[in-house]
Amino acid sequence: MSTTMAEILGRARVVPVLEVARADDAVPLARALAAGGLTVIEVTLRTAAALAAVAAILDRVPACTVGVGSIRDGAMLRAARDSGAAFGVSPGTNPDLLDAACATDWPFLPGAATVSEVMALGARGLTVQKLFPAALLGGTAFLRAVAGPLPDVRFCPTGGITAETAADFLALGNVLAVGGTWIAPRDLVARGDWDAITRRAAAAAAL
Repeated sequence: MSTTMAEILGRARVVPVLEVARADDAVPLARALAAGGLTVIEVTLRTAAALAAVAAILDRVPACTVGVGSIRDGAMLRAARDSGAAFGVSPGTNPDLLDAACATDWPFLPGAATVSEVMALGARGLTVQKLFPAALLGGTAFLRAVAGPLPDVRFCPTGGITAETAADFLALGNVLAVGGTWIAPRDLVARGDWDAITRRAAAAAAL
């Protein structure tokens, strides 16, 4: 049986969302996160180095379960899947992306921002979803509101979540995990401050 998105997020609780500008930073970054107890990570397709970063982590940091984020269309989904990554993540969906996602059993976390989008994804069998941008959409209030009418959908809210607010999201019954950039922000990665990232990862893992 293939691994599901629910199983991956069930192991994670907190998923660092990473923007890797230099492929050489990928391995020390992943090792710093793993040292702090966070081993499920998302490398976003926001830089030219992203897929090289994924390949480096897969080759040299086997402790990490690596996903590819910021997937926007079917071609990007197929490239992410072919990279060997364990799962994919999108900020939202469109027909091309949704068809590509449903044509494979590769674990995929689609983004939703409205109740109608949540329902449409659920109708395609995608009942584990990313709420994005979570903080701007009402955060925990939104998630509590949809829990009653949409009891079968579970979420990984991402976008605007901080070290101070993450626990509030994780306390909700329809939240499997949270994603965020606060653990490894661009400035710490650019400076190579791996010790600071490990400390932030350890604090997040303790949630």
